[in-house]
Amino acid sequence: MKVIGVGFGRTGTLSLKVALDELGLGPCYHMSEAIRAPGHKRMWLAGAQGTPMDWEAVFAGYRSTVDWPACFFWRELVAAYPDAKIILTGRDPEKWYASTYETIYRLSTWVARVAAPLFPTARGMAAMTRAVIWDGTFGGRFEDRAHAIEVFQRHMKEVVEEVPADRLLVYDVRQGWEPLCRFLGVEVPEGRPFPHVNDRDAQKAKIARARRLVGAGVAVAIGVAAAAAVFAALRGGG
Repeated sequence: MKVIGVGFGRTGTLSLKVALDELGLGPCYHMSEAIRAPGHKRMWLAGAQGTPMDWEAVFAGYRSTVDWPACFFWRELVAAYPDAKIILTGRDPEKWYASTYETIYRLSTWVARVAAPLFPTARGMAAMTRAVIWDGTFGGRFEDRAHAIEVFQRHMKEVVEEVPADRLLVYDVRQGWEPLCRFLGVEVPEGRPFPHVNDRDAQKAKIARARRLVGAGVAVAIGVAAAAAVFAALRGGG
């Protein structure tokens, strides 16, 4: 593990992931990996519930990590990888809260309410994100804006106080390549713009697509169930 990103989600973490991959410091672990990788949702859920994490197993094949769920365990990771460099992504707290509420919080609550009862993968995602983010990080009070912002600001302060300055970069992805590459000791990629991905509009578009897909899945499931009921009735009739 070469780089550990300890900033909360919606602070440019996906842009940082893409940047680290481009700099040769990937593959970089991100929430998208946690959702996709077999068994990882269960591992993170267990970790949030107090089971000791096997970091070598979780991060096998990865050279860096950003975003939740890993940043929830930032103290353990800073200690487990003493040679890794630490990046704390941040942004204006008010803008961070608005972005988080309108994107990943709305998506998470919708998944838990609509998709989780129907699909095992959605159930695993809902359980993991609730345990790590909404309950684990925010104590079940994310909708309390003042509380959530206080948690965000306290996290930023504690990282700065506890991580040695020579290991830490406090970073805004709007700063681009220069401070990131200087901190990591690598060359700025020539002729390649810094990646800026997953802004609020893009995230909302993803949520809309997910809702359409789940709606289609529900319609198919209802159709299959209805066909099965008709078939059973026909068989029962002789």
